[in-house]
Amino acid sequence: MKKIVTVLVLLITTITFAQNKNERASMEVDGVCLMCKERIEKAAIRTKGVKSAIWNVDTHELKLIYDARKTNLDSISKKIASVGHDTKKIKATDEEYATVHPCCMYRDDEVVDDHKN
Repeated sequence: MKKIVTVLVLLITTITFAQNKNERASMEVDGVCLMCKERIEKAAIRTKGVKSAIWNVDTHELKLIYDARKTNLDSISKKIASVGHDTKKIKATDEEYATVHPCCMYRDDEVVDDHKN
């Protein structure tokens, strides 16, 4: 009987203190095309702890699933900015932005207008 009670107490304690390691979040990331999508998703996935990253070209929303013990939204934003894409938290430097393909220049109104067609 003592063994059963001990096992139950350990089980309840383990369940009570177990943490859900996976977080879900979304953030806005600037971009205009499918090349941007590939670059943004790749940068996010290459951040340690990110399990899933899906960016929507139309809404500019990046949906993430990540391990909060290994990374956070600031780290993910920095990684995305490092490949030339602005987020609400971190803006890519001019040097980083200059590395994106000419058709991906989302700060240029003409490029954005071309992608609307």
